[in-house]
Amino acid sequence: MDNETVVVTAAELADRDGLDSLTLTKVAKELGISQPALYRHVDGYDDLIRSLGLRGRQVLADALTSAAVGLAGQDALRAMGNAWREIVRLHPGLYAATDRYPCADDPELEEAVERIVHVLSQGLASFELTEDDRVHAARSLRSAFHGFAHLESGDGHPRPHDVDDTFEHMVELLSCGFRALPTAKTP
Repeated sequence: MDNETVVVTAAELADRDGLDSLTLTKVAKELGISQPALYRHVDGYDDLIRSLGLRGRQVLADALTSAAVGLAGQDALRAMGNAWREIVRLHPGLYAATDRYPCADDPELEEAVERIVHVLSQGLASFELTEDDRVHAARSLRSAFHGFAHLESGDGHPRPHDVDDTFEHMVELLSCGFRALPTAKTP
C-alpha cells in the first residue's frame, strides 16, 4: 500500500458517498487496515483532502487537454466546458475537494491551478488575444465553467429552461466577448 492507493480509495468513496461524509476511518475500513496505519501514507485528514484536491485538478486538466485537441475558438471552449461538466458529473466528491484546501502559499496546489489556467489559455489561442488578455480570459473561463458546473451539480439551474441550452448561451456569450477584445495583431 502507498499514498496513491489511499488517495484513489478516498476519491472513490468521496465520489460515491460525497466528500462531506469522507473520514479517515471510512478510508481505513475500505482498505481493510486500521486507521493508525493510514498515517504511514497521509499526515491526517487535511493532508488527504489536499491530496484529493491535487488529484482532482490533475484529472480536470487532463480532461480539458484531451477535449480541446484539434479544436479552436468557440468549438474549443464548448469542448472544454463540456469536459469540465463531465468531470463534475463523474467525480463529484473528487471535484468538491478542489475547493476544500486553500491554495495560497502552497506551491504545488498553485501550480495545479495554473496548469488548468494554462490549458484554458491554450484553448483560446485562435482568438489571438494579447498575452495579458489571454490570461484574464482563461481565468474568466475557469470561473464560468466552475460556477456553471457547481450550480448544475447542485440542481441550481431552475426549470423550465434546458441546462444544455443555457450552457450553449454561456459559451456563445464568452466567445463573443473574447472576440471583442483587442487582438495581439491590433496596431
